[in-house]
Amino acid sequence: MKTRILGKSGLEVSALGYGCMGLSSAYGDATPTQDAARLIRDAFERGVTLFDTAEAYGPFANESLLGEAVEPFRDKIVIATKFGFDIDLETGARTGGLNSKPDHIRAVVDAMLKRLRTDHIDLLYQHRVDPAVPMEDVAGAVKALIEEGKVRHFGLSEPSVESLRRAHAVQPVAVLQNEYSLWTRDVETNGALAACDELGIGFVPFSPLGAGFLTGKIDASTELAPGDFRSVSPRFSTEARAANMALVDLLKDIAAPKGATPAQIALAWLMAQRPWIVPIPGTTKLHRLEENLGAAEVDLSADDLATIDIAAAAIPIQGERLPEAVLAQTGR
Repeated sequence: MKTRILGKSGLEVSALGYGCMGLSSAYGDATPTQDAARLIRDAFERGVTLFDTAEAYGPFANESLLGEAVEPFRDKIVIATKFGFDIDLETGARTGGLNSKPDHIRAVVDAMLKRLRTDHIDLLYQHRVDPAVPMEDVAGAVKALIEEGKVRHFGLSEPSVESLRRAHAVQPVAVLQNEYSLWTRDVETNGALAACDELGIGFVPFSPLGAGFLTGKIDASTELAPGDFRSVSPRFSTEARAANMALVDLLKDIAAPKGATPAQIALAWLMAQRPWIVPIPGTTKLHRLEENLGAAEVDLSADDLATIDIAAAAIPIQGERLPEAVLAQTGR
């Protein structure tokens, strides 16, 4: 597996990471623990060194799963996790709100270290910006944890560019994690990628395959389980899926002559945007994991990239990427 360095942080990871969220939450029933742990180890054996989780996934279950799975090779990987939601540390009960108070961050990190079976977190993200807590206080709390050795690098997920800059002025932000794919390209126009260019911040796109849509395995007739977040996502309405298939057809056209898959082209396109972009596709299936990792070997020429950009620009994506209540917690 090729490696990449996330901006100026010096944090070197595999060119593709592994997003663990779907093993425990968001897409319906959780994957049985033994099977999930095996898949995480399969990813490591195939060269993956960046594993992404969060206290909110479960809550807590995903971190515990990851900690158990990677314990035998903990020193050979990078663990990224996230704080920021208001979750009771004893019961896992959620209020639906946010909590980035410094004392809460400290308590959360201590609990994370136990679940992850480690003495440090390689990359700690604020999951969503808490408007009730000044960004300077959040960055200061993480800075103190870095000085204590409990955390190595600081990251933010879905902040405004203003919040990113305010945080970076207190504690350098190593990585920005936002949604980014061929059907969610906001970061190209809202200043996020430009700020990363300017400040030397690495970028980790989540949902790099459009929550599975860009694989070509989902169409307008696909039934989504009630526990699957996509069942309430505007972009996954029956009408939106039918309209958005045009983007999948484009990926298929590019993939066919290369002997690749739509998913591999979507991931290769992302990696071609910047040398410090590291997508974190998730899956619960070994053959999909291997397919995704194969994207690191797909070469897109300048002509390929131009063809994709011109064709994609002519395809209006239908539906908001997330429900309104979820989107309200982004870009603060």
